[in-house]
Amino acid sequence: MAQSAWKSSPGELLRVEQGFVLADIDTFSTPGISGGKKTGEKILAKRAAELNDLQERMWAESRYGGRRSLLLVLQAMDTAGKGGILEHVVGAISPEGVRAYAFKKPTEEELAHDFLWRVRKQLPTPGVVGVFDRSHYEDVLIGRVRNLAEPAVIAQRYAQIAEFEQEVVASGTTIVKVMLHISEAEQKARLTDRLERTDKQWKYNPGDLDERALWPQYQEAYQLAVQKTSTVDAPWFVVPADHKWYARIAVQQLLLDALRGMKLDWPRVDYDVEAEKARLRAG
Repeated sequence: MAQSAWKSSPGELLRVEQGFVLADIDTFSTPGISGGKKTGEKILAKRAAELNDLQERMWAESRYGGRRSLLLVLQAMDTAGKGGILEHVVGAISPEGVRAYAFKKPTEEELAHDFLWRVRKQLPTPGVVGVFDRSHYEDVLIGRVRNLAEPAVIAQRYAQIAEFEQEVVASGTTIVKVMLHISEAEQKARLTDRLERTDKQWKYNPGDLDERALWPQYQEAYQLAVQKTSTVDAPWFVVPADHKWYARIAVQQLLLDALRGMKLDWPRVDYDVEAEKARLRAG
């Protein structure tokens, strides 16, 4: 069975706990997995149907008054594999059950409001799996590295984010926060690959090198962000991502664990099933 390849739950192995040090994480490692890429591909394929089934149950529940939803927050340095997670993991779910949103540079209207204003507007509705491809954490990551706000303002945002996420969870949304953690060397290899292949050159952005030049500052910003905002209700999971196949099955398992934890079942319908069967036979 593919599931037996997991020695321990990714949730246990990858969760950010007190004393966490980002620099100690081996980005080339594959915690909890005894196999390699082929094993990972089998797990990904084997569990895809269950992921879709669980989301459909959550959706069905919402049609009968259920309020639960799931939010996947993806943060990473450029080329870490967010797009691959969307395609190969979240892509297993019916498009009707997913809402993905990528936060870009704030508009003038958004800047006129609190930094969480635009985030609240994109939260998943009941029954939906929402995905933030980059998120409100940009305001304490690039915001810190690029000095887009005063240090005192950045410091306040950590507590504001934790309070915001607590409110979101209380409203019925389970939050899975994932940092895809790649090495500087692996990023260089992936950027090189994009430049050398005509089918990938469209993915390359010259600005990526400007951000890459600030690698140490970003690592420090990530350390602070995950350390200060990993809570019981909304913990961070740091996923080693030098192996794309590992990152995908790790995120898949985190989503499965979150949905399984909801103990979802098909809702009881509000009509007489037998009576409807009789009506159908008579027609």
